[in-house]
Amino acid sequence: MDSPVRPGSDSSFKTPRNLRLRGSSSSSGTPVTIPASPFMKKLGCGTGVNVYLMDRMGKLNLSPWAVKKVNSRCAAKQGKIYQKRLNEEAKILKGLNHPNIVGFRAVAKAKDGSKCLAMEYGGEQSLNDMIEKRREEGLKAFPAAIIEKVALHVARGLQYLHNEKKLLHGDMKSCNVVIKGDFDTIKICDVGVSLPLDENMKVSDPKAEYIGTEPWNSKEVMEGGEISDKADIFAFGLTLWEMMTLSMPHLETLDNEEEQEEEEDEDSEEEGFDEDAYYERLGTRPALDVEALGASYRRMEELFYVCSEEDPKKRPSASQIVQALESNARLDKSQPEVIVID
Repeated sequence: MDSPVRPGSDSSFKTPRNLRLRGSSSSSGTPVTIPASPFMKKLGCGTGVNVYLMDRMGKLNLSPWAVKKVNSRCAAKQGKIYQKRLNEEAKILKGLNHPNIVGFRAVAKAKDGSKCLAMEYGGEQSLNDMIEKRREEGLKAFPAAIIEKVALHVARGLQYLHNEKKLLHGDMKSCNVVIKGDFDTIKICDVGVSLPLDENMKVSDPKAEYIGTEPWNSKEVMEGGEISDKADIFAFGLTLWEMMTLSMPHLETLDNEEEQEEEEDEDSEEEGFDEDAYYERLGTRPALDVEALGASYRRMEELFYVCSEEDPKKRPSASQIVQALESNARLDKSQPEVIVID
């Protein structure tokens, strides 16, 4: 996680005065005070926004919030676009209620007229943060049981979005999964680019724009085809791939020899990047070394392969994934413990 933000680092707040909000968002009915961003710890950032930790312990011993606001630099250039997305995310999030999706808490208006979105604090770090940390420490894939746990909880969140709320998340990836503790809770976040689904699980609005993030986008997204709930499933599969490889899809880590060259030449990474090959790989299934992973990863490998099928019709639905993973969990619990005595 980032270190605490020092006062004066966010120019959108002209004074250290707090923001105040009255309304139904406070369980006690009393005014809610949201500190200016320089006085909160920065948790992370996204496209055009920053997220801060709002500590509400104090005398009331309340749970912390995550506060999202438009980045001051972006506000000066494309502030209206990012503010609109933040407003849309608040509207969508307010209608959601699921243990595997970060919950809505409040909307506050800053002195400059921009809005801040206060959300449930989903965890200390994103899944992407954990992947990067694990890679930096020289470790290998997450344990298969952990990947399966993440898969089940994220699939439950997607099932709720797709089936109950008729929403496509639209930007599924490790950055948008937040973890608390030792995978004690696993929640999907960042629903600001969600799109409505019809009764056939398709995005039928011709004006709807799929945002996504390139490395996780499916073939139909890249080629302007029909978008359905299966676009989330493809990205979900690549998120599992991230946990098995500790890499970003289609931007696999260079081998040791190339890494050594990078240390000697700062420009080598840019020069060695094959842009044409990268764009050619987008929308396809990234390679996976199943032999290196071993037998314990077979179920997650199979899930990754079926979710990353090029044909959307061959990908499972979120409901089917949940059913299969829950069945596996019940089967695992029913297996007798084997004790080996030397």
